Amino acid sequence: MALKLKSAKKLFIFLGKSVLALVETVVFAIIPKPRKNVAGEIVLITGAGSGLGRLLALKFAQLGSVLVLWDINQENNEETCKMAGEAGATRVYAYTCDCSRKEEVYRVANQTYKAFLPAMIANDHGHLVCISSSAGLIGINGLADYCASKFAANGFAESIFLESFAKGQKGIKTTIVCPFFIKTGMFDGCTTGCPSLLPILEPEYAVRKIVDAILQENLYLYMPKFIYLMVFLKSFLPLKLGLLLGEYLGAFNLMDGFTGARKKN
Repeated sequence: MALKLKSAKKLFIFLGKSVLALVETVVFAIIPKPRKNVAGEIVLITGAGSGLGRLLALKFAQLGSVLVLWDINQENNEETCKMAGEAGATRVYAYTCDCSRKEEVYRVANQTYKAFLPAMIANDHGHLVCISSSAGLIGINGLADYCASKFAANGFAESIFLESFAKGQKGIKTTIVCPFFIKTGMFDGCTTGCPSLLPILEPEYAVRKIVDAILQENLYLYMPKFIYLMVFLKSFLPLKLGLLLGEYLGAFNLMDGFTGARKKN
């Protein structure tokens, strides 16, 4: 009898919390979530010398954050540092760092993704942002190695979020960003078979959406919104229908004209 009462109580608590969660979701779908203030917060940006990294640095400079900029290209990173100062940042620090080399990361800051967490846990404060890709949600032919790395990034970031949640670290936030191709030069030559549903994104638009997702503390951001539907359809569509949809969207020819970013001499 006691066991049945305990199970019933657990079920009612679950149902009550579920209803509240659904109501909250509906409310915030109508009324935008309040944005948090990041003025004075330390924002570390890797790959800050160009592309999204540079644009994110300029955006957070306008928001009054303290910027720590990492990039392998010293000249580009210092240029971003100068631009961030002109954009209104009061404190900006630029460091040359190859984030693919562990010894470089330790040399610059004696910190890695893993080493940030103890301090965040101790203070119950922080926000981890993973710039992944839609290629980490759905496989793309011709991008096997890239897809593998992005699937891994998604899984890692999601696991870190769940570990923080399970330990009751409500002050540690996570945002996982999964965009379609962005016009940063990395995927030069790539095309889309259905620009109305899967447009190649403008960098400025992508950065606005990323910063907004961070300020609203959203866990996931997929761009464009059609990616949400694709992930949903992938979970239940029969294989043949899924492949037909891929053909219709031109998904099997995205990489046909790929040239990649051209390196400067």
